[in-house]
Amino acid sequence: MLTSLYIKNYALIDELNVSFNNGLTIITGETGAGKSILLGGLSLVLGKRADLSQVKDANEKCIIEAVFNIANYDLSLLFKSLDLDYDVQTIIRREILPSGKSRAFINDSPVTLETLGVLSTNLIDIHSQHQTQQLTQDDYQFKVIDALAANKLNLEEFLKQLRIYKKLEKSLEELKLSKAELIKEYDYNLFLSKELNEVNLEKINLEDLEAQYEELNNVEIIGEKLTSVKSILSTEDLGITDQLNSVKQELSKIATFGISYENLKERIASVSIELDDVLLEIDNLEDKLSSDPQELERINSKLQIINNLFQKHSVLEINELIEIRNDLQLKINNTESLDQSIKEKEQEILKANEKLDQLALKIHKNRKKIIPVFVSKLEAILTELGMPNAKFKVELKPLNHFVKNGKDNLQFLFMANKGSTFNELKKSASGGELSRIMLAIKSILAEYIQLPSIMFDEIDTGVSGEISNKMGDIMKQMSGTMQVFAITHLPQIAAKGSSHFKVYKMDIEDITHTNLKKLNEEERVVEIAQMLGGLSITDSAMAHAKQLLN
Repeated sequence: MLTSLYIKNYALIDELNVSFNNGLTIITGETGAGKSILLGGLSLVLGKRADLSQVKDANEKCIIEAVFNIANYDLSLLFKSLDLDYDVQTIIRREILPSGKSRAFINDSPVTLETLGVLSTNLIDIHSQHQTQQLTQDDYQFKVIDALAANKLNLEEFLKQLRIYKKLEKSLEELKLSKAELIKEYDYNLFLSKELNEVNLEKINLEDLEAQYEELNNVEIIGEKLTSVKSILSTEDLGITDQLNSVKQELSKIATFGISYENLKERIASVSIELDDVLLEIDNLEDKLSSDPQELERINSKLQIINNLFQKHSVLEINELIEIRNDLQLKINNTESLDQSIKEKEQEILKANEKLDQLALKIHKNRKKIIPVFVSKLEAILTELGMPNAKFKVELKPLNHFVKNGKDNLQFLFMANKGSTFNELKKSASGGELSRIMLAIKSILAEYIQLPSIMFDEIDTGVSGEISNKMGDIMKQMSGTMQVFAITHLPQIAAKGSSHFKVYKMDIEDITHTNLKKLNEEERVVEIAQMLGGLSITDSAMAHAKQLLN
């Protein structure tokens, strides 16, 4: 409930600080006294955009602060979702600076107007003839029926499952798009992979392969040169081997003459042994050396394939080709496994669809069950409000697709007079009729859920005394479970209040100021008497006022 309201430097208000109680609070005042100013200030607290022209003194800061007791509103989770500190006594403050900049605070934490708007809809509902248009909107009609049908938890679960369902659908669409893209490349990737697999890259040693090619391609030259080397080394008398033996013999003759000569002889002996080993190796190589044109062609072909692959894939190493082949195989596997992934995702969607269908059916049944009760209560109240021939119909039709609140299409239809036909509410009800319908619906809702504080702004315009008396009764009844404000010009409604405030103007030094005053019992009698008979209060008006209050 709204416990207090502070307004400073706004429109015709210098400074106003007023406290409110629970129950039905009446606000009256002459036309132009400033009731709209009061509502304007409160609207700023509820998230309306600020305008510097609304500031009384442009050189001073404008402040509007409202204090709410929200103990019965169950809003802790909403505060958490908005990243706000929860407090049973919640303070909302708006400031308009001389620069024109506006700031908003909830429990002293800076917030955006969007956050302010989200929270404020759960705190207070300002209801005027203009706001009755929301009654013709689908969202509000669903909100009414679902509140009566106790669908809150079902709808929360449905919305949770719907988000999962939408996410699964998006994933499936992405898989199908991926498959379409991969299929375009699949054949080419398969060709490249097969080409690389045929080479058996892990078993290739490029250096060895190139060495084998060089040997087979130059076998004749190698043979000639090996023979020439043998001749140089081992030709009798002239060969290096024989010459080295002669050197060794000569050194043996002086080896005993000193360690240096002995070392020199040993070194020549070592060279001789190594040279013999070289000759043996040359013999072995000559034995193995053979011309093999077919093997040469095979190796040459393999080298050409590898070089072509290097060029095609713009790499220089076998390992790089192996990486490319593995990547290609992964793409191929992904393409081939996508069908299975798509099937699995479709099964998940089918299960999610079944869950949603079950929840939607439960929501539908609850709605269908409560609609006759709602219509009956509504028509009964409308009869009391001077609309005895009004008939109401709520059409609930199942859809073949999910929407944000189930699987239904809902429509309020109205018929004001006998012999008429049912039509959409916005086309068949006048502004005054919509006001009474909205009042009736709010009173029904108050029986089922905890509503925020509500302020009725002259919804009794054009209503007769008899009907206004019943409207006052309905507001009074609603105030038994919630805080109700009524800005009214009818004494029959004003007399129903548990507290009464008067908005009035006064001129101080040629400047007009608006103020708000809580009336005591005697002042209430005078105010209601003036509402009955004008400024000239008669004894009969006073008697009538007392009678209404009693």
